[in-house]
Amino acid sequence: MIPMDQSAMSEAGQEIEKLLGLHPKGFDLSLDRITRLLDVLGNPQRKLPPVIHVAGTNGKGSVTAFCRALLEAGGFAAHVHTSPHLVNWHERYRMGVKGGRGQLVDDAVFADALRRVADANDGQKITVFEILTAVTFILFSEHPADAAIVEVGLGGRFDATNVISNPAVSVIMPISLDHQPYLGDRVELIAAEKAGIMKRGLPVVIGHQEYDAALDVLMATAERLNCPTAVYGQDYSAHEEYGRLIYQDEFGLADLPLPRLPGRHQHANAAAAIRALKAAGFSVTEAMMEKAMVSVDWPGRLQRLSEGKLMAHAPAGAEIWVDGGHNPGAGEVIAEAMAGFEERQSRPLFLITGMINTKDPIGYFKAFAGLAEKVFCVQIRHSDAMIDPVILANAAYDAGLVAEPMTTVADALDAITGSSLPDNIAPRILIGGSLYLVGDVLSDNGTSPK
Repeated sequence: MIPMDQSAMSEAGQEIEKLLGLHPKGFDLSLDRITRLLDVLGNPQRKLPPVIHVAGTNGKGSVTAFCRALLEAGGFAAHVHTSPHLVNWHERYRMGVKGGRGQLVDDAVFADALRRVADANDGQKITVFEILTAVTFILFSEHPADAAIVEVGLGGRFDATNVISNPAVSVIMPISLDHQPYLGDRVELIAAEKAGIMKRGLPVVIGHQEYDAALDVLMATAERLNCPTAVYGQDYSAHEEYGRLIYQDEFGLADLPLPRLPGRHQHANAAAAIRALKAAGFSVTEAMMEKAMVSVDWPGRLQRLSEGKLMAHAPAGAEIWVDGGHNPGAGEVIAEAMAGFEERQSRPLFLITGMINTKDPIGYFKAFAGLAEKVFCVQIRHSDAMIDPVILANAAYDAGLVAEPMTTVADALDAITGSSLPDNIAPRILIGGSLYLVGDVLSDNGTSPK
């Protein structure tokens, strides 16, 4: 949350600031505190509409966005919980509307739910994320909808959302190294934590997995729990053909528009969402798929900026993208997307990057070696865990990139504008490395998610 003057803050924002002053930041992986709190609240997690529960290192936000787009295309009301937010806390809760587009939670409704949960907790030890998760269940149980899409915060097995005992489907997206201090330093260990959201006898959809070791763990867990399982590349798939997305599963084939979200990795994410809704018991028509592919929206993930305050600092004609991907796996898919853009229209690529100290900057930067002209490493304003731009620039050098520390994104854009561009071609600029940085950029640019 970006600190702001209390008079300028929303009612819900003021309630959260109080909670942040009382309770520790970050995660404390256990289900004991959230279970105790939910008991006091009457166990609202047992009163939800059918739940699509989504975990994974990368892609879980995108598959959540596709699930929402598909359900809304069919006229269903879908509540959506995601984390973290980019600019405002309200982004974490999108309330479904029958026959329409879900809306961010009303501030007064949000503030009331926060107060009720805080009162029920009665000052006992808990994290703010656990309180916010309880708020999810209060909001989603008290407002009717056809489905609730709930994204895991961290890991799976001990994530606060894992008190959901009977999901309509559990979805596990690509697994790679991230949050190693919490989840382990090998993909097999991380996969075991993510697999913790599987529930005995209930459907599981597994997204595209780069690592066989991760897939082996997921499959072994699903088999042990006797879960009906659909695996990307085996039971369902998607690929581009003549500028169209071809989706196929055991139920048939669909010829669809390419997803509005750019990058080839989004083909697999779209496929996982389609197969997940089918596993959850929804009738997914080709008309729903077609509408969803062109209407899906997921701010801060390969989002192109075409207007806003920061554009005044950029070179004329520059193509500017923001993406919050922050681990080696995300770096690879983002770099692949940039390479795809380069194939269609060649432009010099510059990175403006900020990261926090729980990430692997060298692993992230390696994906861009040979692709990016230069990296400008910047501060993240509102994170105590920011990597100093000088240290981050050294990491970029170690990954084989030319790098320079800067203070702000605007400074970096000014530096690119003042540099000698190859063949005087307007550049392509990728701003990313952290969702916190993307939040800063969207806020500064005046393009906050709605």
